[in-house]
Amino acid sequence: MSKIQGKCVVITGASGGIGKEIARRSASLGAKVVLLARNYDALLELKEELIKGYGTEAYAYQLDVGDSGKVGEVFREIYENAGEIDVLVNNAGYGVFKEADETDMKETEAMFRVNVFGLMAATQMVLPGMKRRQSGHIINIASQAGKMATPKSSLYSSTKFAVLGYSNALRMELKRDHVFVTTVNPGPIQTNFFNIADESGSYTKNIEKFMLNPQYVAIRVVGSMFTGKREINLPGWMNAASRLHNLFPKTVETIGKRAFFKK
Repeated sequence: MSKIQGKCVVITGASGGIGKEIARRSASLGAKVVLLARNYDALLELKEELIKGYGTEAYAYQLDVGDSGKVGEVFREIYENAGEIDVLVNNAGYGVFKEADETDMKETEAMFRVNVFGLMAATQMVLPGMKRRQSGHIINIASQAGKMATPKSSLYSSTKFAVLGYSNALRMELKRDHVFVTTVNPGPIQTNFFNIADESGSYTKNIEKFMLNPQYVAIRVVGSMFTGKREINLPGWMNAASRLHNLFPKTVETIGKRAFFKK
């Protein structure tokens, strides 16, 4: 029996990419899955796939996590229809590769609303129940960009640095309540993330051979549920680079300058 059989797993940004694969993997292990995203048609299609393919309970709700008022409304519906939430996977987010002076404040506010405030709003909706039951797991999808910022990612990296800071504090706060907090820090993944982040396609072309498989990432994420895993860092070589950067920032920035500007 898997650790998540019969558990309720809520996934934001579940209509595609790793969110979709996490939903499939969770359902295959017997979890009750709640799908959240803006693309409701895609969610309904995935919901039917999970029910027919795995015989599990599945629910779909349209949600833009950047709308904080809507977050509360949707989560109240989840509690009414699906019951208590055991695992929250905060996966919704996006990025745009631009230099700092090319980014306006509207874009800045929009990305923080989704990547940071939306994550916090969803987390606040599950905390009371998890603390009351002394059980639960919050998994926040961050990024290697939150561990080591590079050119053209000043805004995106800022949001992911915020996610890591929030998660690290939350982990310590919830330790006494037996609620786990895991951050997932992947490098580039083969998803539609780059349709927005890299409109020219040049960065995608440059790093295509290094991209992570979304199914592999999902296996690692679901495998961490209800364990004390602090972080999942993928790929290993990129995580090693961020560790080196912490120790020798000037050296890494000098040596890696050419690679950093491939965006």
